[in-house]
Amino acid sequence: MSRIEACLSTIKKNNGKALIPFLTAGDPSPSITANLMHELVLAGADIIELGVPFSDPMADGPVIQRASERALAQKTNTDDVFNIVKDFRDKDKITPVILMGYLNPIEIMGYKKFVEKASKVGVDGLIVVDLPPEESADLQEALKLHDIDQIFLLSPTTIGDRLNKICKAASGFLYYVSLKGVTGSNQLNIKKVEEKIKEIRAQSTLPLAVGFGIKDAEVAQAVGRISDAVVIGSALVEKIAKYSGNTEEMIEEISSFIISLRKALDNI
Repeated sequence: MSRIEACLSTIKKNNGKALIPFLTAGDPSPSITANLMHELVLAGADIIELGVPFSDPMADGPVIQRASERALAQKTNTDDVFNIVKDFRDKDKITPVILMGYLNPIEIMGYKKFVEKASKVGVDGLIVVDLPPEESADLQEALKLHDIDQIFLLSPTTIGDRLNKICKAASGFLYYVSLKGVTGSNQLNIKKVEEKIKEIRAQSTLPLAVGFGIKDAEVAQAVGRISDAVVIGSALVEKIAKYSGNTEEMIEEISSFIISLRKALDNI
């Protein structure tokens, strides 16, 4: 059982809901990211999703695109991301860490080398935004050898055979992108999300996380009622950007935000 599976299984047994915050590695600087990850865990995060900075993040909205730009301006590369995870793992052997990014940096390094490095530093899961399941066999084989879960995105337009294919290929959990378009956009329609979740659950017994469009504790709670996990991205990254000039204030703000989400999920 992977660290992700164990984490989500324990939470489910306790009738809880998982909280998965996203931040971009290297934003505002590589030296602070591991500390921010620890602060997120202290505030109530169950799993950390760490974005790998990329120059053309097509699935991301302006907030996370700018986070990638800030990280790249700090010269954050893939090896820096691995070093951040290693630093985090020196103190935290329990909290699962998922890398989320794009195929290009993985291909440049090579599947085998990338996965070996990821495994060595303690990465538990991988989301490759622009790698469909029908093209993922080689990477999936490498990930399985190192017990790293490959997590796929599902969207409102994922239906039929494609939905079935993704459900079969995925491990760890399924990640439902609750809005069409890019991260941080529009407003959530909880009823439509619930309908789609029922459709997905008919195809898979994997835990289901919902992300995109979750901006505050109220929305997180509404989504938590119908899913197993809530992913918070743009709303958190916005706070990191807003307070990037003052580390102490940034930590205070993001901790307070995550605590509010944790309380909301614990009161379902």
